[in-house]
Amino acid sequence: MNSPARPSEDGLIARFFAPLAGEGGLGLKDDAACFSPRPEHDLVLTTDALVETVHFLPGDPPASVARKALGVNVSDLAAKGADPAGFLLSLALPEDWTEAWLSGFAEGLGEAARDFGCPLLGGDTVKARGALTLSVTAIGEVPVGRMVLRTTAQVGDIVCVTGTIGDSALGLDLRKGPAWAANLTAADWAFLADRYLHPQPRHRLATALRIHANAAMDVSDGLAGDLAKMMRASGISAVIDLERVPLSVATRKAVEAKPELIDRVATGGDDYEILCTVSEKNLDSFKAEADRVGVKLSAIGRVVSGHDTPVFRMGVLERRYDVGSFSHF
Repeated sequence: MNSPARPSEDGLIARFFAPLAGEGGLGLKDDAACFSPRPEHDLVLTTDALVETVHFLPGDPPASVARKALGVNVSDLAAKGADPAGFLLSLALPEDWTEAWLSGFAEGLGEAARDFGCPLLGGDTVKARGALTLSVTAIGEVPVGRMVLRTTAQVGDIVCVTGTIGDSALGLDLRKGPAWAANLTAADWAFLADRYLHPQPRHRLATALRIHANAAMDVSDGLAGDLAKMMRASGISAVIDLERVPLSVATRKAVEAKPELIDRVATGGDDYEILCTVSEKNLDSFKAEADRVGVKLSAIGRVVSGHDTPVFRMGVLERRYDVGSFSHF
């Protein structure tokens, strides 16, 4: 029996992606989108590629892959103080793709686009000869001249981070069945796995970042490594109290079972939280605004002069993470 014919590229776009298109996407019937930023606003652009086996695993649900693809880009926008406005998607499907997989992917993508307020504007769909690969280019808007840079941290600033750190890295590690996982409940397992599969970009904090933060970036490659990047870019350094780095209940249990996991927490990637520096006089108002939009904010250290790798202190011990972030190369 012959297999049913797959839809053409135009048919695939019309069926799975056109229903997700925002106004500027023109129903995905043209070769390009048309987008006008709001008056007195700059555009903020970011792009990230995701490759199967590198950024997600072959068995991950397609809806989760879609949410991650958009979420990691919206996280970049949020860290710049930008409000999401839309995105472009390039999707390279392997030979064995199925309509069921693509349907689940489109469903997850549409849900994420609605949750993040970031509609689909256009893109491209092609056949891949290797692994499933996708790339999202996200567009944000920020009042003219108000984008929050990573290069402008100031000596004396308080270092802050949103949410909790290390959950995603441990959620990925759970798939290897580590011994420390015996200390976790089923709810803890589910929480950590969800944090790996479904980034939670802090886009609701964008306005407060524009008002209060001196410098910011998102934590995608590990807290230690990304902090080092921001300090190098600003020409200074930082001292972090490792005991003040916010941990979830599940991650805290894992660290209690295996204390050396604290290094994995500090250096593991895919947190997609916001790391920022704030003048001490603005800290209370920044925390109040974060509370108002439902984002947990923790002060974890201070920016200091110098060019050394940031110090992470735990009691009388000090750690410097020379290789503190993920690198593709």
